[in-house]
Parts: sequence; structure tokens; C-alpha cells
Amino acid sequence: MRLALAQINPVIGDLEGNAALLSRWTDEARKRGADLVVFPELSLSGYPPKDLLLQDGFLGAVSRVAKQLGESAGRGIMLVVGAPLPVTPEQAGKGRESHRGGRPGIANSLLVYRDGALLDYYDKRLLPTYDVFDEDRYFIPGERAVVIDVAGVRVGLSICEDLWKGEDVGFADRYFDRVDPVVAMMSPPSGTAGGPAVGAVGGWRRPELIVNPSASPFVLGKGRRHREILAKQATRHGVYVAAVNQVGGNDELVFDGHAAVLDPRGRIVAAAPGFEEALLTFDLSSSTVPALAAAPVTDPLLARPDEEHLYRALVLGVKDYLRKTGFKAAVLGLSGGIDSAVTCVLAVAALGAPNVLGVSMPGRYSSEGSRTDAAELAGRLGVHVETVPIEGPFTSLVASLEHAFAGRGADVTEENLQSRVRGTILMALSNKFGSLLLTTGNKSELAVGYCTLYGDMNGGLAVLSDVSKQWVYRLARWMNAYPGSLAIAGLAGPPIPEASITKPPSAELRPNQTDQDSLPPYPVLDEIIERYVEHRQGVAQIVRETGFDAQTVARSVRMIDTSEFKRKQAAIGLKVTSVAFGSGRRMPIAQGWRADRPPSS
Repeated sequence: MRLALAQINPVIGDLEGNAALLSRWTDEARKRGADLVVFPELSLSGYPPKDLLLQDGFLGAVSRVAKQLGESAGRGIMLVVGAPLPVTPEQAGKGRESHRGGRPGIANSLLVYRDGALLDYYDKRLLPTYDVFDEDRYFIPGERAVVIDVAGVRVGLSICEDLWKGEDVGFADRYFDRVDPVVAMMSPPSGTAGGPAVGAVGGWRRPELIVNPSASPFVLGKGRRHREILAKQATRHGVYVAAVNQVGGNDELVFDGHAAVLDPRGRIVAAAPGFEEALLTFDLSSSTVPALAAAPVTDPLLARPDEEHLYRALVLGVKDYLRKTGFKAAVLGLSGGIDSAVTCVLAVAALGAPNVLGVSMPGRYSSEGSRTDAAELAGRLGVHVETVPIEGPFTSLVASLEHAFAGRGADVTEENLQSRVRGTILMALSNKFGSLLLTTGNKSELAVGYCTLYGDMNGGLAVLSDVSKQWVYRLARWMNAYPGSLAIAGLAGPPIPEASITKPPSAELRPNQTDQDSLPPYPVLDEIIERYVEHRQGVAQIVRETGFDAQTVARSVRMIDTSEFKRKQAAIGLKVTSVAFGSGRRMPIAQGWRADRPPSS
């Protein structure tokens, strides 16, 4: 049996476009002689469809398009496609409803088609509801295992969390009272709580292959944990395991693909590239013993450094966010600093230099080095730069406010005015030319509120909002060390001026200002942010485990807590860590808990 895993890049809600995409890749799988082609989770609707699932008419349209696709594309090949489907007697048929005890709802399903006929379906059994996932809001869990026969090979169906069980992100305890879908699939029918393991083709058979379509967002380091879980499942049950993930950016989430097949020894015997559409094929015999001789392959997911994975994730996130929202070009401020430099490289890689406009906005405190560094960066990348000084509008604003501010000296208000002038200029250019404004602030700044509302926070996409300052530096150094890996046309050498990397970071809003005037050193601050935000550690634990000064930790945590109101108004940002400032972190603004204070006795 020849298996094909199609990692594709759907657009959420574009049912006809996604169906055409599925049909094209099915044709390609057929040309390569595949007996079975498997697409990612919810590939027909795109993942995550969110409240589109609740919109009148959406599920009915999904059902119609799925039927048309199965009847037209599934000729001479077995097709497994993911789709959200209604579970009601009127919309889904009594046969499907009977498996749910008469309960209406929506299922996260796999549909199995061949030669125009629906052979079977499988509904996802474990529904993640943590971080960015909210599947309990929409779906009803499935109640049966499904094994199908493909050219003499028995294939068990699962979807994403059914196989991971939250182990990849530390949430395995959420399913302690649930049937293990893989164990249920591997067991003969026995009337257990897992339900009968059945299939429309030949009844139950113990699988030789488990396929796992998923829509699992990219997070630094998570891919390696996924591979470990796949290997554990393969060796535990003595079967092949084939995983295919969605690829592409959808709003804040980036999906990396990296489809793979592991043999019963847990070895990777086929692997697809990451961050691009691809079709991975692999031949299995109905007897697994001969195929065990297949040599392991180099896995791009494991072979590439984290910096390259992060770079490709961010580039794809920028490219797809603009493409899927209808933008063709981007604009960003170039300060000569490290954050704007890295963001500019990412934008050029995603969109091409002719579609990126850099804006230099010197003010009274801007250093000559900042101006020349911005110009040098633009020259290396081939980006056009507009220079728009802020002194004139800033002076006018200060004069306009002079009477209202009488008797009060200059303070952070005047610093923020400079930032807001720059933000207004950038938004004007965005409006005039129809370009999306990219925000350049990093996670460290956003965490502690070292950013200005309606100033440097202005924009439509916060590219680095989940990338700490230390990771920005790591990414910049990797970019300069491996410019050939950046896939930027015409780039002759390192893209980022060395001075942008080595000089002390500064907002340049007052004389001789540096970030460390207001913040702890970034290595300290970033570790506090990671522990407090991503690992939910308290002040006492952070102090105990790091040895950091207790006042520094408490002050940093206080800044994180009190900056929540800013983050609620920030541009959407690309998620690349386990906890980003976005839909996966839901902290109240008006609240009385203060983690920086010990509880009263």
C-alpha cells in the first residue's frame, strides 16, 4: 500500500478554495500511485474555524462541499479529509446520530471516501481546551474507534490530541478519566467504555498503521516532543505511525507541517520539509516485517537548529497573514535598532524587498549611528526608505499643550509624545499606500509595558511579540551567520549591521537613554518573564530557583501584571512559545491579585 500524506495550507472559511486545494493534491497523490491520501485535521474548513462553526449556514455549506469533494476527487484512491460536521438527525442521518445517543452537536471529523462513496467517518475523541485551543466550546467528542482496510493494510484513524493526549504540552492529566483512543483502537470489540472498534470495510481489525492528521501550531521545541510521542506510540503498539500536520499561518498561529512516518521500532523512515506544502509518500506491505529493513531518513525537524525553525515560522506567519487578509505590502519604522532590523529581514523574506517600505523618523535625541544603521540595513536588503523627521510635529504638540501643562516639568509624557508622533506617521503611510503596518516590539517589552499605546504599538501585526529580547539577538546572529538560509533575493552577505546587534538598546526618547535605565538586564528579565508567564511560577519560586534579587523579581512581575491593559489593545502577534500574549493567555485587567505581594497572614 502506498500512503500519501498531504500537508497543505488552507484558508479558514474558504470552503471552495480549500476543496480545490484538496482536489489538486489528491490528483498529485493519484499520479504518484498512492492508494490512500490523508489530509490534516479540519483541512476543508481550515483550523481553527472558531465561531464560524456557530454561524448560520456554515456547517451546511461544509457538508455540501465535503460531499462534492468526496464524490469528485475520490476516484481510484482512498481519501481521508478533515471537516467539521453537524451531528443531528436532520443534517447527518440517523446512522451517524445513533452513535451519539441522540445528542445534537458538531463533530471534528475525518471522512473516508473512495470512488465517490463515503465509506466511513471518525470523530475526534479528545478535545483540547487549554492555551489557544477551545474545542469543548464547539465539538462533541467521538465515541468509537475506526479501522479501515486499504490495499490489504489495516489503518487506524486518530486526530491530533487522540494520539498526543496533551503530553506534548504538559496537559496529560486532563484526560485521566477518558478512554485512551489509541488503546481503544488497538483492542477488539468488547463492549468497554471505549465503544466498539469498527470499520465499514471488513469490520474491526487490529491496525498495522495509525494515521494522525493534526492542526498543531508551531511552538519552539514542541516538534521534538511530538516525535518522541510518535515513537512511543509506534513501539508500544508495534505499528507504523504516520502524522500529517497543517502548514501555514492562520491569524496568530503558525503551522509547520513536518509530516512523518515512523516504523514499529520508532525510527523515522519518511519525513517532509517544514513550513511549506508537500506530499510525502511511503510504501507499506501488509506484512510489516519486510518493511522494517527500510533505512531511517534525515528528519528536517530534528536536523535544523531552533533559530532556523523560528525564522521560517515567523516568515511564514508574516507572509500568510498579509496574503490571507488581502495585503500585498508592508511598512515599518526603522530605528537602527535590533528589533526593527530583524523585523525588516523577516518582512523582506516574506514579501520581497519591493513590497516593504522602511521609514526613518529621526528626532532630537536620535543618534547619528541609528540613522546610518537603518540606512545600511535597508541598503543591504534593497528596501526603499522614506525619511520623515518628527521634530516639527513634536514641537507643535508641545507648544499646543504648553498652557495645559503649565507648572509641570517634562517627564515620560513628552517621551511618549515622540513615540505617538511616529505612530501617527506610520499609520498615515499605511493608510495612503494600503500597506500593513508591522509592529517591531518584542515579547520582553510587551510583557513589562515598555512600549507606548498609540505610538510604537501601532500596527496590524506584531511580528516579534512572542520573541524575547534574548531570542531576537539569537535570531539576528543566526541571520548574519547564515545569510544563504534566508532565501532573500540579491542578498550578498549578512543583512544586519553589526552595530545594531552590539550597541546598547535604546528608545532614544531622552538624552543618553538605554533600556536598562528602566528595566533589569534582559537576560534576567527574560528568565523572569518565561518563568512567570509561560511556567506560571510565583515570585518566591523564581527567587529560590534563580537566585535573582527578590525586589527585582517582584518589580518585574508587578510590571507584567499592570501592563495587561496595554496588551489587550496590542496588534495581533505571531505565537511561537508555549504561552504567548494572545488568545491563549486570558488575564483580567481590573483585578486585585498581586503576585508580587505575599498573602496576608
